[in-house]
Amino acid sequence: MTDISEMGPSPTPEVAKLDMSVIGDVLAAGWHDFRRVPLVGLFFSAFYVVGGLILYFQLRHADQSYSIIPVALGFPLLAPFLAVGLYEVSRRLELRDSDLHSGMDCRWSEILGVVFRQKDRQMPSMAVVIIMIFLFWVFIAHMVFALFLGLMPMTNILSDWQHTIFSFNGIKMLAVGSLVGLGFAYVLFSLTVVSLPLLLDKELDFITAMIVSWQFVAENRAVMIVWGIVISVLLFAAMIPAFLGLFLVMPILGHATWHLYRRALVHPA
Repeated sequence: MTDISEMGPSPTPEVAKLDMSVIGDVLAAGWHDFRRVPLVGLFFSAFYVVGGLILYFQLRHADQSYSIIPVALGFPLLAPFLAVGLYEVSRRLELRDSDLHSGMDCRWSEILGVVFRQKDRQMPSMAVVIIMIFLFWVFIAHMVFALFLGLMPMTNILSDWQHTIFSFNGIKMLAVGSLVGLGFAYVLFSLTVVSLPLLLDKELDFITAMIVSWQFVAENRAVMIVWGIVISVLLFAAMIPAFLGLFLVMPILGHATWHLYRRALVHPA
């Protein structure tokens, strides 16, 4: 099979208009792909489970909290590369089911090879964008905290955080912080929901891919807001049982995102 990175530049795709039924369709397709190749999904989701457990245990040992920073930064940095593995599985399954590529398989060496080759394409640039938005959000979060609670002694905040958070200033901080965080989440979601699978599937620069993704979300804002809520609820529920639910939820969402991307373009093939 010809490697995508060896092809010439792809034309900029046009975005499609979708309805709410697409959410159930892509989730069902994601579950179907996971059932067909479960070990690959479990392998990539293990990075999130292990990373989440490391963060949890480091938070319980404040004297080693410095090690939380590289793990926290590693999540958004690794996310595009880990997601590529799931997209590639769904892409190969899709080609396998077509008459022209009936011999397509999902061998480990080929899947990991595709993930590794992304370092020479546009995916590292997307990782930088994600990490910069993440760092900027951390900075703004500290600014919001300082604005509302900065004058309070840190000892009181640490020892009596319930009283601090539910104080008048604490509630205002939560309200403002939530609104700001929602804005950051919307921007990051809009820039990446289609651009990541698009960069795997086509030979485009990352800026064009982000523009296409933003246009798609703008064209289907109501559907994408619901999709974002579905993702948030599923991820939150998956993290409650010691992050173990991520073994199931992460690969399903990854495969589902590929199928959403395939429906996002007017001429995706």
